[in-house]
Amino acid sequence: MPPKRRHIAGASVQPTTMKQNILLFLTILTLLTSCNGQTSDQQQNTIQLIKGDTLKELGSSIMVIYQDKKNVYWFGSWATGVYQYDGKSLINFTTKHGLLNNRIDEIKEDKFGNIYFGSANATSAISKFNGNTFTTLRAVPSDEWKLESADRWFKYSYGNTGKVYRYDGITLFELQLPKPPNLSNPFDVYSIYQDSKGSIWFGTNPVGVCRYDGKLFEWITEEDVTEFRDEGANGVRSIMEDKNGDFWFNTEYRYSVYNSAALKSNKFYIRHESIGGLDGKKESDLDEYLSSVIDDNNNLWFVTYLDGVWKYDGTKITHYAVQDNSKDISLFSIYKDNDGDLWLGTHENGAFKFNGSTFVKFKP
Repeated sequence: MPPKRRHIAGASVQPTTMKQNILLFLTILTLLTSCNGQTSDQQQNTIQLIKGDTLKELGSSIMVIYQDKKNVYWFGSWATGVYQYDGKSLINFTTKHGLLNNRIDEIKEDKFGNIYFGSANATSAISKFNGNTFTTLRAVPSDEWKLESADRWFKYSYGNTGKVYRYDGITLFELQLPKPPNLSNPFDVYSIYQDSKGSIWFGTNPVGVCRYDGKLFEWITEEDVTEFRDEGANGVRSIMEDKNGDFWFNTEYRYSVYNSAALKSNKFYIRHESIGGLDGKKESDLDEYLSSVIDDNNNLWFVTYLDGVWKYDGTKITHYAVQDNSKDISLFSIYKDNDGDLWLGTHENGAFKFNGSTFVKFKP
């Protein structure tokens, strides 16, 4: 018996057979698949993959070194942008590729693998690299001080502003640090460090060290972190927490924070005499180090600008001269990579890596 006709609102509709339903479904599925493929292709076409310049050698002036979660190395330079090294290729990115500035002072990474570059020459902005393109993040002036686990903190450009940046993954906030009690000097932030308890420390020039725990700002303004030398302030250029939870701002002293002795003295810290000058002399300019790190064996390493690297194992101090072509060279920074290896950034001699006994020049 042939299918009966149904009358709907005066129109005659022929019921479809199962075969027709299947054909209709396959037609719609084909159209959807085609549209989805086209959309995907269009999205891919809108992403411009930035290709830097492939080089054979690293630039001469390397300020900072960083190894990301994928074990790719990044070398930030004084004036020639940033270098990416994946173990095979050395790629140079500069302003012509979208980098905000060719001087790189800081390199940081978020949980998604985005890389951020801060520059003392760039005011109220940092660069973000997502693996494909560079984006300039513009800072928004704010008094919204917070401390979240996902935050990334950056130094502001120099100019005695007393400012820092906080990036929460959405907005780059430009924040003003409060001045320390009884000190009205204008100041810059030279270093930023997050300790094992999550508090953020700001090393300044020349008003000391500020600790922010998400609620309170607490200052250390002892003479060794504020003193002027050679008619200028050295500033706190490096902050390090050792295995005992003590902090090092200069090698003359170490600081215990919120221990029982400190609380009894109505302070949040106690200052201890420590190793003095890096060469063991109390009156030495070697305490003016630029960078420090603690290695996997809990040794403390200090980098000076003109007198090499010094290691302190808790008892003994060891000096490592750093040379290129048998000549001592000037240094910028020290960095521990994902494998625990130590690297140096230098003023005009590229990067150096520690081989267990000495620092040797890095060659890709």
